[in-house]
Amino acid sequence: MKVYISADMEGISGIVHPDQTDSKHKEYDRARRLMTDEVNAAVAGAVAGGATEIVVNDSHGGMTNILLEHLDERAHLISGSPKPLSMMQGIDEGADAVFFVGYHAQAGTLHGILEHTYSSSTVWQVTLNGRPVGETGLNAALAGHYGVPVVLVTGDLAVCQEARDLLGPHVETVPVKQSYGRTAARCLPTAQAHQAIHQAARRAVSAPVAPLVIQTPVTVAVELIKTTQADVVALLPGSQRPTPRRVEYTAPDMLRAYQALLVMLRLAWNT
Repeated sequence: MKVYISADMEGISGIVHPDQTDSKHKEYDRARRLMTDEVNAAVAGAVAGGATEIVVNDSHGGMTNILLEHLDERAHLISGSPKPLSMMQGIDEGADAVFFVGYHAQAGTLHGILEHTYSSSTVWQVTLNGRPVGETGLNAALAGHYGVPVVLVTGDLAVCQEARDLLGPHVETVPVKQSYGRTAARCLPTAQAHQAIHQAARRAVSAPVAPLVIQTPVTVAVELIKTTQADVVALLPGSQRPTPRRVEYTAPDMLRAYQALLVMLRLAWNT
Protein backbone atom coordinates (compact mmCIF):
# COMPACT_ATOMS: atom_id res chain seq x y z
CA MET A 1 0.00 0.00 0.00
CA LYS A 2 1.28 3.45 -0.96
CA VAL A 3 0.57 6.46 1.26
CA TYR A 4 1.03 9.99 0.03
CA ILE A 5 1.58 12.77 2.61
CA SER A 6 1.16 16.48 1.90
CA ALA A 7 2.69 18.41 4.81
CA ASP A 8 2.09 22.05 5.71
CA MET A 9 3.44 24.00 8.68
CA GLU A 10 0.72 26.23 10.13
CA GLY A 11 -1.15 23.24 11.57
CA ILE A 12 1.79 21.85 13.54
CA SER A 13 1.51 21.90 17.34
CA GLY A 14 3.42 24.85 18.77
CA ILE A 15 3.11 26.93 15.60
CA VAL A 16 0.90 29.95 16.29
CA HIS A 17 2.59 33.01 14.72
CA PRO A 18 3.59 33.87 11.14
CA ASP A 19 7.19 34.52 12.19
CA GLN A 20 7.57 30.84 13.09
CA THR A 21 6.74 29.81 9.52
CA ASP A 22 9.08 32.31 7.85
CA SER A 23 12.73 31.46 7.15
CA LYS A 24 13.72 35.07 7.89
CA HIS A 25 12.92 34.68 11.59
CA LYS A 26 14.81 32.90 14.37
CA GLU A 27 11.90 30.62 15.34
CA TYR A 28 11.79 29.06 11.87
CA ASP A 29 14.52 26.47 12.42
CA ARG A 30 12.68 25.16 15.46
CA ALA A 31 9.42 25.08 13.49
CA ARG A 32 11.09 22.99 10.77
CA ARG A 33 12.03 20.37 13.33
CA LEU A 34 8.53 20.38 14.83
CA MET A 35 7.11 19.89 11.34
CA THR A 36 9.51 17.07 10.50
CA ASP A 37 8.72 15.29 13.77
CA GLU A 38 4.95 15.33 13.17
CA VAL A 39 5.47 14.00 9.65
CA ASN A 40 7.62 11.24 11.14
CA ALA A 41 4.79 10.31 13.49
CA ALA A 42 2.46 9.99 10.50
CA VAL A 43 5.01 7.92 8.58
CA ALA A 44 5.52 5.54 11.51
CA GLY A 45 1.76 5.18 11.98
CA ALA A 46 1.24 4.47 8.29
CA VAL A 47 3.88 1.73 8.36
CA ALA A 48 2.28 0.24 11.48
CA GLY A 49 -1.01 0.18 9.59
CA GLY A 50 0.45 -1.70 6.64
CA ALA A 51 1.88 0.94 4.30
CA THR A 52 4.78 -0.32 2.22
CA GLU A 53 5.62 2.88 0.32
CA ILE A 54 5.40 6.48 1.57
CA VAL A 55 6.01 9.72 -0.30
CA VAL A 56 6.08 13.04 1.55
CA ASN A 57 5.53 16.30 -0.32
CA ASP A 58 6.77 19.43 1.47
CA SER A 59 3.87 21.84 0.93
CA HIS A 60 4.65 24.98 2.93
CA GLY A 61 5.93 28.24 1.46
CA GLY A 62 9.04 27.61 -0.63
CA MET A 63 8.57 23.90 0.12
CA THR A 64 12.07 23.32 1.49
CA ASN A 65 11.13 23.04 5.17
CA ILE A 66 11.29 19.35 6.09
CA LEU A 67 14.71 18.27 7.28
CA LEU A 68 15.65 15.30 5.11
CA GLU A 69 18.37 14.18 7.51
CA HIS A 70 15.76 13.86 10.27
CA LEU A 71 12.96 12.41 8.14
CA ASP A 72 12.02 8.78 8.73
CA GLU A 73 14.11 6.82 6.23
CA ARG A 74 11.06 4.79 5.18
CA ALA A 75 9.72 7.88 3.39
CA HIS A 76 10.86 9.65 0.24
CA LEU A 77 10.73 13.45 0.20
CA ILE A 78 9.55 15.78 -2.59
CA SER A 79 11.11 19.16 -1.89
CA GLY A 80 11.32 22.57 -3.58
CA SER A 81 9.15 24.82 -5.72
CA PRO A 82 7.58 25.71 -8.04
CA LYS A 83 6.18 22.25 -8.76
CA PRO A 84 3.58 21.44 -11.44
CA LEU A 85 1.08 20.22 -8.83
CA SER A 86 2.31 22.38 -5.96
CA MET A 87 1.03 21.02 -2.62
CA MET A 88 0.03 17.77 -4.33
CA GLN A 89 3.12 17.10 -6.41
CA GLY A 90 3.46 13.36 -6.94
CA ILE A 91 -0.20 12.42 -6.50
CA ASP A 92 -0.35 11.73 -10.23
CA GLU A 93 2.23 8.97 -9.72
CA GLY A 94 -0.31 6.86 -7.85
CA ALA A 95 -1.29 6.29 -4.23
CA ASP A 96 -3.83 4.34 -2.20
CA ALA A 97 -4.41 6.92 0.54
CA VAL A 98 -3.55 10.54 1.29
CA PHE A 99 -2.60 12.16 4.61
CA PHE A 100 -2.67 15.93 5.18
CA VAL A 101 -0.31 16.76 8.06
CA GLY A 102 -0.01 20.21 9.62
CA TYR A 103 -2.90 21.70 7.65
CA HIS A 104 -4.82 24.87 8.55
CA ALA A 105 -8.35 26.16 8.01
CA GLN A 106 -9.48 28.13 4.98
CA ALA A 107 -9.41 31.93 4.88
CA GLY A 108 -12.06 33.58 7.02
CA THR A 109 -12.53 30.68 9.44
CA LEU A 110 -13.41 31.72 12.98
CA HIS A 111 -10.85 30.47 15.51
CA GLY A 112 -8.53 29.12 12.82
CA ILE A 113 -4.83 29.36 13.64
CA LEU A 114 -3.10 31.30 10.83
CA GLU A 115 -6.15 30.62 8.63
CA HIS A 116 -5.67 31.45 4.95
CA THR A 117 -6.08 29.92 1.52
CA TYR A 118 -2.69 29.77 -0.17
CA SER A 119 -1.87 33.43 0.48
CA SER A 120 -3.16 35.79 3.16
CA SER A 121 -1.91 38.77 1.14
CA THR A 122 -3.84 37.98 -2.05
CA VAL A 123 -6.74 35.54 -1.53
CA TRP A 124 -9.98 36.34 0.26
CA GLN A 125 -11.80 33.17 -0.79
CA VAL A 126 -11.68 30.27 -3.26
CA THR A 127 -14.71 28.30 -4.40
CA LEU A 128 -15.21 25.07 -6.36
CA ASN A 129 -18.52 24.99 -8.20
CA GLY A 130 -19.72 27.68 -5.81
CA ARG A 131 -18.64 26.00 -2.57
CA PRO A 132 -16.00 27.80 -0.46
CA VAL A 133 -12.94 25.61 0.04
CA GLY A 134 -9.50 25.91 1.54
CA GLU A 135 -6.34 23.99 0.86
CA THR A 136 -7.90 20.88 2.38
CA GLY A 137 -10.78 20.94 -0.10
CA LEU A 138 -8.74 21.89 -3.14
CA ASN A 139 -6.06 19.29 -2.53
CA ALA A 140 -8.56 16.59 -1.59
CA ALA A 141 -10.43 17.31 -4.83
CA LEU A 142 -7.24 16.88 -6.85
CA ALA A 143 -6.55 13.59 -5.06
CA GLY A 144 -10.12 12.60 -5.91
CA HIS A 145 -9.45 13.32 -9.57
CA TYR A 146 -6.93 10.46 -9.39
CA GLY A 147 -9.33 8.28 -7.39
CA VAL A 148 -7.43 8.60 -4.10
CA PRO A 149 -9.16 9.38 -0.78
CA VAL A 150 -7.85 11.69 1.93
CA VAL A 151 -8.04 9.53 5.05
CA LEU A 152 -6.19 11.64 7.64
CA VAL A 153 -6.03 15.37 8.41
CA THR A 154 -3.99 16.85 11.27
CA GLY A 155 -3.90 20.48 12.36
CA ASP A 156 -5.93 22.74 14.59
CA LEU A 157 -9.48 22.02 15.72
CA ALA A 158 -10.93 24.27 13.02
CA VAL A 159 -9.34 22.45 10.08
CA CYS A 160 -10.34 19.10 11.58
CA GLN A 161 -13.98 20.23 11.61
CA GLU A 162 -13.58 21.55 8.05
CA ALA A 163 -12.22 18.17 6.95
CA ARG A 164 -15.08 16.21 8.52
CA ASP A 165 -17.67 18.51 6.97
CA LEU A 166 -16.08 18.05 3.55
CA LEU A 167 -14.86 14.45 3.60
CA GLY A 168 -17.34 12.78 5.92
CA PRO A 169 -17.34 11.27 9.41
CA HIS A 170 -14.95 8.41 8.65
CA VAL A 171 -11.92 10.60 7.90
CA GLU A 172 -9.40 10.44 10.74
CA THR A 173 -8.58 13.84 12.24
CA VAL A 174 -6.07 14.87 14.89
CA PRO A 175 -6.53 18.31 16.46
CA VAL A 176 -3.12 19.17 17.91
CA LYS A 177 -4.15 22.65 19.07
CA GLN A 178 -7.21 24.76 19.80
CA SER A 179 -7.37 28.44 18.93
CA TYR A 180 -7.92 31.38 21.24
CA GLY A 181 -7.56 33.68 18.21
CA ARG A 182 -5.74 33.71 14.90
CA THR A 183 -2.30 33.76 16.55
CA ALA A 184 -2.87 32.11 19.93
CA ALA A 185 -3.70 28.51 20.82
CA ARG A 186 -3.59 25.81 23.44
CA CYS A 187 -1.15 23.26 22.01
CA LEU A 188 -0.66 19.58 22.73
CA PRO A 189 2.78 18.67 24.06
CA THR A 190 4.86 17.24 21.25
CA ALA A 191 4.93 13.70 22.67
CA GLN A 192 1.13 13.65 22.95
CA ALA A 193 0.70 15.10 19.46
CA HIS A 194 3.05 12.50 18.00
CA GLN A 195 1.28 9.64 19.75
CA ALA A 196 -2.14 10.84 18.58
CA ILE A 197 -0.93 11.25 14.98
CA HIS A 198 0.73 7.83 15.02
CA GLN A 199 -2.41 6.11 16.25
CA ALA A 200 -4.68 7.93 13.81
CA ALA A 201 -2.34 7.25 10.88
CA ARG A 202 -2.31 3.55 11.72
CA ARG A 203 -6.11 3.46 11.70
CA ALA A 204 -6.42 5.73 8.66
CA VAL A 205 -4.60 3.37 6.30
CA SER A 206 -7.71 1.17 6.28
CA ALA A 207 -10.34 3.89 6.86
CA PRO A 208 -13.51 3.57 4.70
CA VAL A 209 -13.27 7.02 3.11
CA ALA A 210 -14.38 7.70 -0.46
CA PRO A 211 -12.41 10.03 -2.75
CA LEU A 212 -13.74 13.57 -3.05
CA VAL A 213 -15.00 13.78 -6.63
CA ILE A 214 -16.07 17.18 -7.95
CA GLN A 215 -18.79 17.30 -10.59
CA THR A 216 -17.54 18.36 -14.00
CA PRO A 217 -17.12 20.82 -15.55
CA VAL A 218 -15.36 22.48 -12.62
CA THR A 219 -15.58 26.21 -12.01
CA VAL A 220 -12.86 27.52 -9.74
CA ALA A 221 -13.26 31.09 -8.55
CA VAL A 222 -10.85 33.32 -6.64
CA GLU A 223 -11.93 36.36 -4.68
CA LEU A 224 -8.84 38.56 -4.49
CA ILE A 225 -8.10 41.08 -1.77
CA LYS A 226 -7.31 43.93 -4.18
CA THR A 227 -8.87 44.89 -7.49
CA THR A 228 -5.37 45.43 -8.89
CA GLN A 229 -4.70 41.74 -8.30
CA ALA A 230 -7.91 40.85 -10.10
CA ASP A 231 -6.88 43.14 -12.97
CA VAL A 232 -3.90 40.89 -13.64
CA VAL A 233 -5.53 37.54 -12.83
CA ALA A 234 -8.35 38.32 -15.28
CA LEU A 235 -5.78 38.36 -18.11
CA LEU A 236 -5.79 34.55 -17.98
CA PRO A 237 -7.34 33.47 -21.30
CA GLY A 238 -10.77 31.93 -20.82
CA SER A 239 -11.37 33.50 -17.40
CA GLN A 240 -14.41 35.56 -16.42
CA ARG A 241 -14.65 38.51 -14.00
CA PRO A 242 -18.22 38.73 -12.63
CA THR A 243 -17.32 41.22 -9.87
CA PRO A 244 -14.39 43.63 -9.38
CA ARG A 245 -12.38 41.27 -7.17
CA ARG A 246 -13.64 37.87 -8.37
CA VAL A 247 -12.15 35.89 -11.25
CA GLU A 248 -13.57 32.55 -12.42
CA TYR A 249 -12.32 29.81 -14.69
CA THR A 250 -14.30 26.79 -15.90
CA ALA A 251 -12.32 23.66 -16.74
CA PRO A 252 -13.35 20.24 -18.06
CA ASP A 253 -11.94 18.44 -15.00
CA MET A 254 -10.39 19.04 -11.59
CA LEU A 255 -6.80 18.69 -12.78
CA ARG A 256 -7.14 21.55 -15.23
CA ALA A 257 -9.11 23.61 -12.71
CA TYR A 258 -6.31 23.11 -10.18
CA GLN A 259 -3.68 24.09 -12.74
CA ALA A 260 -5.67 27.20 -13.66
CA LEU A 261 -5.90 28.12 -9.99
CA LEU A 262 -2.13 27.82 -9.61
CA VAL A 263 -1.66 30.21 -12.54
CA MET A 264 -4.15 32.68 -11.06
CA LEU A 265 -2.43 32.57 -7.69
CA ARG A 266 0.97 33.10 -9.22
CA LEU A 267 -0.30 36.12 -11.15
CA ALA A 268 -1.83 37.57 -7.98
CA TRP A 269 1.34 37.01 -5.92
CA ASN A 270 3.40 38.89 -8.48
CA THR A 271 1.08 41.92 -8.53
